[in-house]
Amino acid sequence: MKLVTYAYEQQVAVGLLASNTVIDVAASAARVGALVDLSSMLALIRSGDEALTVIREIANQPQLFPTTTYPLKQVTLLSPIPKPARNIFCVGRNYLDHVKEGFDAQQAEVKLPEVPQFFTKATHAINTPTGEIRVDEKTTRWLDYEVELAVVIGKSGRDIAKEKAFDHVFGYTIANDITARDLQKRHEQWFKGKSLDTTLPLGPCIVVRDAVPDVKALELSCHVNGERRQQAAASQMMFDIPTIIASLSAGMTLDAGDIICTGTPAGVGFAMKIPQKLKDADVVVSTISGIGELRNKVVIKS
Repeated sequence: MKLVTYAYEQQVAVGLLASNTVIDVAASAARVGALVDLSSMLALIRSGDEALTVIREIANQPQLFPTTTYPLKQVTLLSPIPKPARNIFCVGRNYLDHVKEGFDAQQAEVKLPEVPQFFTKATHAINTPTGEIRVDEKTTRWLDYEVELAVVIGKSGRDIAKEKAFDHVFGYTIANDITARDLQKRHEQWFKGKSLDTTLPLGPCIVVRDAVPDVKALELSCHVNGERRQQAAASQMMFDIPTIIASLSAGMTLDAGDIICTGTPAGVGFAMKIPQKLKDADVVVSTISGIGELRNKVVIKS
C-alpha cells in the first residue's frame, strides 16, 4: 500500500494511492463506521495495526468509495508527514563509495566509520515531492543533492534489538538531503548546512513495510537536469536498517512517526572531478524503485 498526504479544494487529508486515483481514507472509513483516527499521517501511524486493518479493507474494495475517490491529477501531493513532531534523524557516510569520494575530494586518507554517524535536519527543512528548493545566495552559494531511503518509525521503542527492528518500522519513503556545503564546512558540523528551509523534499508516498519484501533490493538514483549523478542499491549500505535503528535507539526513545534518512550513495556534486553545485533553475529528480520519485526545481534568490 502507498499512503500519501494531499491537498484538494483547500483541504488536507491522507489518501490511499490506487492506480491513478487517491482515496480519502478518513472519509472512506467514516462511511463504513470505522472508529479510528486517520485525520493525518501522524495520527494514522500512531493508530497502529487498527488503522492499517481499516485501510486494507478500503484497498480491497475501492469501488465502494466513489464519492471519496479523486483523480490523482486533480490533487496536490504534499510531504507524507508535512509537520514532523521533531527533527528528522539522518545517517552520514553510510555508503562505502560515498565515504571514499568525500575523503578523496578533500585529499585526505580514507577513514571508515565504525558506528553509524547521526545528525538531524530541522523540521522546516521538509518540502513537498514537487516543491521548489528555495535558498538565498546571501546564505549559501554551494548547494548539493543527496538521494536517500527514509525509514518511518511505526512503533515507539527504546533499546530496540536488531532482530526486532523491523517490528518498529511503519514504512519507507524518498528523501533528498539537500546540503549547503559551504555552511557545512564553515560551521564544521552538519546540522546548519543541512537544515535550511525547503532542503528536505520528502515523498511522494509512504510504502508500508509489508509491501516491501526485500528493502535491500530497492534501487536509488538521482538525476540533475536529466543527467544521472547517483545510482545504488540499498544493499550497499555499510550499516543496514536494523543496525541503524538499534544504534539510534540505544538509551534513546524513538517515537511513532519519527523519520530516519539512511545515507546517500556516491555521486554527489562536491566530489565530482569537476565539482558541480546546484544552480538556479536546475531540476533534481530523486527516485527509488517501488516508491516513486521527487522532482524539485532549485530557486536561488540573488
